[in-house]
This record gives sequence, C-alpha cells and structure tokens, in this order.
Amino acid sequence: MMAALGSAGRLIQFARSSVSLSLRRRSTAAAAAFAQTPDTQENRKPKTGILMLNMGGPEKLEDVHDFLLRLFMDTDLMKLPVQNKLGPFIAKRRTPKIQEQYSKIGGGSPIKHWTSMQGEGMVKLLDEMSPETAPHKFYIGFRYVHPLTEEAIEEMEKDGVERAVAFTQYPQYSCSTTGSSLNAIYRYYSNRADRPKMRWSVIDRWPTHPLLVECFAEHIRNELLKFPEDKRDDVVILFSAHSLPMAVVNRGDPYPQEVGATVQRVMERLGHCNPYRLVWQSRVGPMPWLGPQTDEVIKGLCERGKKNLLLVPIAFTSDHIETLHELDIEYRQVLGEECGVENIRRAESLNGNPLFMKALADLVQSHLKSNEPCSRQLTLRCPLCTNPTCGEAKAFFANQKLS
Repeated sequence: MMAALGSAGRLIQFARSSVSLSLRRRSTAAAAAFAQTPDTQENRKPKTGILMLNMGGPEKLEDVHDFLLRLFMDTDLMKLPVQNKLGPFIAKRRTPKIQEQYSKIGGGSPIKHWTSMQGEGMVKLLDEMSPETAPHKFYIGFRYVHPLTEEAIEEMEKDGVERAVAFTQYPQYSCSTTGSSLNAIYRYYSNRADRPKMRWSVIDRWPTHPLLVECFAEHIRNELLKFPEDKRDDVVILFSAHSLPMAVVNRGDPYPQEVGATVQRVMERLGHCNPYRLVWQSRVGPMPWLGPQTDEVIKGLCERGKKNLLLVPIAFTSDHIETLHELDIEYRQVLGEECGVENIRRAESLNGNPLFMKALADLVQSHLKSNEPCSRQLTLRCPLCTNPTCGEAKAFFANQKLS
C-alpha cells in the first residue's frame, strides 16, 4: 500500500491515459443497470481469492425484512436492550417504510450489481498486473443480504483458494462496518474450531489512496461544470458520510478522522477550488450522533444565502439507498425545494468508473507484494472498546502466516 502512495503521481498519470472515464447517470439508468447481471467469472481454480466486504442491500422488496432483521441483530453494529426481542420488533416495524423507499429507486439496491462489475474489472486487471498470484477470483461477502460473508468463505474454501484477501469496500475504517465484517470472518472459523485452509490477509482501510482521491476529484469536477458558469465559484461542496452514534465515536473509532483525511486529499487534488464542509447523514433514533447533519447544513447554508450546493457521497463508492433516496430524493428534491435552493446537485458515485477498478486492482497488487497480513492500525483496538470479539478478530488477522 505504501508503494502505491509513494508513486501517486505516476500511477494517476498512467491510469488516466490508459482508462477512459465513463460516468453513468443514475435514477432510471441506475435501476436498469442493477437489474442486469454482469458476465460471470469463468470456471477455473483460482490461486488468489479477493473477498469484497460490504453491508449489502436488498435486491427485491421482499428481501427488505430479512436485511433489516440481520442489521438490527448485529451486536457489532449496535447494542440494544434485549436485542433478541427488540431487534426483530424494530425490523418488522420499519420494513414497510424502507420498502417504500426502495420502491422509489427501482425496487431494490444496485450495490450487488456495482460490486460485481467492480470485481470483474479488478480481477481482469490483476491477472495482467500480477501474473505470479493469478488466477484471481473475486467473491462478494455481504453482512445482511445474500451472498453472506459466511457463504462466500465456504465458496472460497470449496474453490481451493490458496491466498485469501479480505478487502473492505469501505475506504474509511469503522468498527461498525469493516470491523463487523472482519468479526464475521473470525467467527466463521472460531465457531467451527477449524483452521483456515487459506492464508488470509486483510485490506482494512484505504482512505487516501491516490486513485480513489482522483476518482472523487474527477466526479466533482464533472458535476461542477453542470452549474451555471456565473454560479460555479459560489458552489459549496458538501462531503456527506454516514454518521456514527457519539457513543461509538467516543470509544475511539477512527472513522471520523479517516473520512476527514479523504476530504482533505480530494480538496488538495482540486486545488481548493470551492468552499467545503464535511457533513454527516443517516442518523437514526434519539441518541446523540456525529454532526453536523447533512439536512441541517443544507437548511443553514440556504438561510445564509448559500444556495448553490454540491453533495458528494465521500464514504460510499457505489450507489445505494443513502445516495439514491436520502441524498437524491429527500435532500435534493424535497428539502432543496423547501429551502429555496438555486442549484443543488450530487456528484456521481464511483460505480462503473474504470479508474476505480484500477484503484481496486492497485490496492490488491500492492497489498499482496507487501506480504503484510494487515495494516498497523488494525492491530490497535479502540481505547475504550467494549467488544471482546474485536480484539480476537484483530489478532486472528495479525497472526496469519503468509509464507
């Protein structure tokens, strides 16, 4: 990974000259895209398996309840009183509302489609870039919908994978996202008292990778050009990331600082062309959450005469409910009209951008060359961690023997 960062300039120059940026528009186009299944990987015995970890999203309305049930039962994500009873109750109660939201964005989440497309592009590049670790095959491991992380591990074991890379698709680490997925891998083996047949390592964070930064910068530049020319310099860029409960932040979760690092690198790449703020979305319930909240910032800026706004989903690499419904419908359409904005737009998610696939391939190649099981950061638990499984999972990966 350090090698990738050290050659940032050459990497970006090569990637931009060799990869044409093809930015897809969302709304109906996104709904149609996720319904299509990309070409499946050819049947072959992979030497290296890359497990792409993410929360996932329901592909159909009838999947919503099971998605919510798994989410509200995940003690790594949240701790609820009598969770085995309250979790199912909340899931059942929220299902109709969430189904209504998904119905407005095409009937389901496109995240599996985009992850499959990104994985296909990544492994094709890896086979060329790193023949010594080829053939490569990607696997999808979602926390709350099929294919579940545990199902993906079983498939990898069955395929005879020799070298397994757990690759978080959240660029910025949080115990509630990446941590939960890594805990699931650890539990898979500990519950079976079975040693892994594969040699495991993990790409646990990548908030400042140069190609990731370049992708975000390109999408922002493209969207700024769509504002009226006389308003362009006045546009406020709002980098929006999923919020966290303050109880999690105060335990020492590194997510806020890593999101801030991404924002800083992107604005440096853009030459600080516009004023900007980092804001937080998707707060749930009455407990204190990390702020300021995206909707409240939109209102506040409009009240102060700043009515040209660009929303950038900085912690999401693929479109899903938080971009297509929360940002596009709740904030751009409904709230924007209520506040009297002049222009409010959203930068496209990275989705099918070929440069993003190049970023994923470069991350894996650099990681494999490093022969390190994980980052130094992963070995450090949150100073006030309350989840003993986190320490066990971190030790599981840190102690993997790769040679």
